[in-house]
Amino acid sequence: MNIFFKHKNITFNGITLDKYQSKAIFCNNKRYLVVAGAGSGKTLTIIAKINYLIENGLDPKRILCISFTNETVNSLKNSLNKYNLNVDVKTFHKLSLDILNRKYKIASSNLLEYVIDEYFNSIIYYDNTYKLLDFIDNKSYLKNTLLMFIKELKASNLDEYYLKELLDIVLDKEDKVLIIFALKIYLIYEEELKSENKIDFDDMISFATKELKTFKYSYIIVDEYQDTSYSKFNLINKIINKFDVSLMAVGDDYQSIYSFTGCNLKLFINFKKMFKNSKIIKLKNTYRNPSDIVEISKRFILKNRNQVVKKLKSSKYIKDSINIIYVKNEEIALEKLLNSIDDVMVLGRNNKDIDKYKFNNYKCNNVRFMTVHSSKGLEEKNIIILNVIDDFLGFPNKIKSCNIFSYLDDYNHLEEERRLFYVALTRAKEKVYIFTFKGRESSFVKELIKDFKYKIKISYLE
Repeated sequence: MNIFFKHKNITFNGITLDKYQSKAIFCNNKRYLVVAGAGSGKTLTIIAKINYLIENGLDPKRILCISFTNETVNSLKNSLNKYNLNVDVKTFHKLSLDILNRKYKIASSNLLEYVIDEYFNSIIYYDNTYKLLDFIDNKSYLKNTLLMFIKELKASNLDEYYLKELLDIVLDKEDKVLIIFALKIYLIYEEELKSENKIDFDDMISFATKELKTFKYSYIIVDEYQDTSYSKFNLINKIINKFDVSLMAVGDDYQSIYSFTGCNLKLFINFKKMFKNSKIIKLKNTYRNPSDIVEISKRFILKNRNQVVKKLKSSKYIKDSINIIYVKNEEIALEKLLNSIDDVMVLGRNNKDIDKYKFNNYKCNNVRFMTVHSSKGLEEKNIIILNVIDDFLGFPNKIKSCNIFSYLDDYNHLEEERRLFYVALTRAKEKVYIFTFKGRESSFVKELIKDFKYKIKISYLE
């Protein structure tokens, strides 16, 4: 594999990268962020950068790629293998385990759920806190709310002392009760971990940061940087400062959809403040979406207060690339549409939206069912988004609009739902079909019709 200069652009393995991708590869800043829009060739840029480093003398064993899930790690490994590039690719948790030399036992991923169940099934009656349930308006999602809140608390490097401080300043009765429950459950959970001499996934990263002694890599590439939490940032920051390691971070703030894991968008948006003498490079061409999807999704996402403005553009035009479909019976409408198109990804905001359809015998060739969260990083010719209605479990989803999350950061539930909808829209290489019901349209559907009436096709499917 040879890399050579051609009009200041890089040609890698027969592919000529555009000037923005090439700029990201040539950049020799010690710390820099590549802002990569949906479909802008992010993975190709990462692979070409790794090849560039190796071609210029860096030992592959000194390069580390970090991504956030096992799926994204495996995907990146497969892409690297195609070009015979052999560098380490790890999740933050795998890196942390390696730093800790696996000397701690890892708690079951559902231990916190077990503790929450135990608390509400028995402990709450022993300490008389069951009386506080009267202050909770919606008890249906109480356990799930507390689960996400405690996970986010830990990922944000906060603990019981922060919760105790909140109790002194929070005035809203329901919020105060939720924080009381969270504090009690947190203390029980931490005691459970301690008694079994175990750590959980969030402890892994914070423990690794404290115990970091040696580091064998000199260049780190962090993929999906928009999903960074404070605990992950602290680990990376300590590594690059203690061992003078170079950092290339890559990500898209428009696709930041994991606040429930503690990810904080400020770490992306304020990159230049977090890392001195750093640089930001923006990829501006998208090779996946038709131009209408690029333009409409961009204007849609920029209604959020805190997003990086990007001048994304596409040279591909497809008529009626965004379709809003009013249905009477979603299952019948889905079957009709699937029987008329091929190569489809059917997306649901929640698992329940897609579980009921996964084993139906549809005749469509190449159809995949998944949640929007699971679809991130993937693409398909046609996208169908189900159940885009005004409902507690619709799209936008209202399950995490609880006020207590605002005490962890300036998190805005609707802004994250908007980013999630952006992810759904931008999976499409050709067309996206949005299913809704007359009189029950979600705020997102109403907004698209109001703002882009002449660029969106509206139809009815019985």
